[in-house]
Amino acid sequence: MKILDDWKVILILCITLGLAPFIPEPHIWGKLKWIEGGAVGMQTIDWLDTIFHGLPWLLLIRFLVVKLIKSRNQNTTREELAAHKSNNN
Repeated sequence: MKILDDWKVILILCITLGLAPFIPEPHIWGKLKWIEGGAVGMQTIDWLDTIFHGLPWLLLIRFLVVKLIKSRNQNTTREELAAHKSNNN
């Protein structure tokens, strides 16, 4: 899906859905602290809520990893072309 590769959309999702509600602390932050504390008392709805608020951040991580891999592949291709060109001379 093209929209999942648009960094502007992903950033808006992280700022809005990924952090909402903002007060007293971002919801995802509270959920992560709850899980870190052993997730005592968490019910199915809490886990689904964690996934819901965490999804934009997972999309951002995915986007950054894909960009990094593409960047490395392009650099490798350029190096191979340069090496090939210098070997032919």
